[in-house]
Amino acid sequence: MADSSFDIVSKIDHQEADNALNQTVKEVGHRFDFKGTGANIAWAGGQKAVEIRANSEERANAVLDVFKDKLIKRGLSLKILDAGEPKLSGKEYRLMVNLKEGIDQEHAKKISKIIRDEGPKGVKAQIQGEELRVSSKKRDELQEVIALLKGKDLEIALQFTNYR
Repeated sequence: MADSSFDIVSKIDHQEADNALNQTVKEVGHRFDFKGTGANIAWAGGQKAVEIRANSEERANAVLDVFKDKLIKRGLSLKILDAGEPKLSGKEYRLMVNLKEGIDQEHAKKISKIIRDEGPKGVKAQIQGEELRVSSKKRDELQEVIALLKGKDLEIALQFTNYR
């Protein structure tokens, strides 16, 4: 019998992220506490980063909090965000928030080690670019690996795809 397998990936649903950003733009435009602060949020560098602008550091962080709230409501993990500190640029503060997508080599090795050390013995994990392929003869063992990884607190958002 052939091995069963699944892939571990770290992808962002860009449509949902875009919807969250648009909802944030709307809320920032309508909320009383943002009136006259010049606060806004927009995509920067395609859909790889978000730029927040405001007249104070607190307002920039408040816009970020609204964006985080919208991401959660849309079912996206906050682990995809890599927010910097607000920096003064002229008369306004700018806050760059990068979106993390893909599993880098360091995290892939860490996940692979967790599977080897704590997972069932018949399970193999292979690094394939920015994702991992986990395979085993028994489907129950694959379920155990998924449960194991969901229980770990990793710095990246994980999704489990191509289960067969």
